[in-house]
Amino acid sequence: MNPSEILRLVDGLHRQKDIDSEVVFVGIEAALMSAARKHLGASDGLVVSIDRETGEVQAWDGDQEIDPAELGRIAAQTAKQVMIQKIREAERESISEEFSARTNTIVTGMVQRFEGPNIVIGLHRTEGFLPKSEQIHNESCHVGERIRALVLEVRQVGSRVRVVLSRSDPEFVRQLFILEVPEIAEGIVEMKGIAREAGFRTKIAVDSNDSRVDCVGACVGVQGSRIRSIVDELNGEKIDIVRWSDEIDILIVSALKPAEIHAIELDEERCHAIVAVPDDQLSLAIGKRGQNVRLAAKLTGWDIDIQSIAQTLAAQESPEEAPAEDASPEETSETETVEPTEQAEPLQEEQPATGDAQETQEPPGEKE
Repeated sequence: MNPSEILRLVDGLHRQKDIDSEVVFVGIEAALMSAARKHLGASDGLVVSIDRETGEVQAWDGDQEIDPAELGRIAAQTAKQVMIQKIREAERESISEEFSARTNTIVTGMVQRFEGPNIVIGLHRTEGFLPKSEQIHNESCHVGERIRALVLEVRQVGSRVRVVLSRSDPEFVRQLFILEVPEIAEGIVEMKGIAREAGFRTKIAVDSNDSRVDCVGACVGVQGSRIRSIVDELNGEKIDIVRWSDEIDILIVSALKPAEIHAIELDEERCHAIVAVPDDQLSLAIGKRGQNVRLAAKLTGWDIDIQSIAQTLAAQESPEEAPAEDASPEETSETETVEPTEQAEPLQEEQPATGDAQETQEPPGEKE
């Protein structure tokens, strides 16, 4: 093999497949070593080396120098197969390292095909795998459509590298905000917590490290421009942005918006909160199938018990006369207790929030 051709081959593989030049040199040396052994037989003194600067190949069997051109056609074919195998291994390792470093970041690709309910997405140098469990509820994609997703993990499946993607993970929403809101990317606005039921609703608690910057207004944007692009990416998923507070009672009240809270009682030892709401706000505080209170519990990390004002007064006046096991069906149907670790239930439709508490739907322009 001509030395200049070796150098061109190494440089081309380094540029096209992002493989380190030294790895290619080592692969070629191993291929020539295998070819020499195929031609000459096993030998402990066989050595093959390539000059990294000139591309010159030198082969020695003990003290005897070997001309690589004399190895023959079969040996050359063996060398080619070994070199291809080494290059493929190096390419897989390079792809694995590249996407492992991009875990929990967003990548953009094109839908290539469907494997049952799963989607295969074409990425740079490899394919991404979007399983059904990581897709947004009721989301549909088409072949050739460009799509963004979060790199969830990188797996070695046999001789292939599988990049597992997600669009339902809460971190996907966080990364979208980092891309759309410069204040978050710069660290001026901090996302303190996020709770999500993919395809339905997300609650985010934000705080500002600069008193001159309104954290909610920065996330919403002028006339809702920033939040609108994120909602469009999530196919209309509702996003509630609340202000973070170190006082847990204030945070719980904000997290339960758009419902109006009458009173709140905290049990700090058990991280349990009893929240009293007006009768006409009870269903809004609980949400459809408990969605609003469930997300609030995940966001705050506290168990939240929603009660009507009448229930709360009755429990305070005669707690011994109204044990939990004797409660009537009418009373139990108006109470919702949610732990922050409770799993989301599938919903068919979302009840739109109303009032000023829904800051993300029609944000005021002056919050920018």
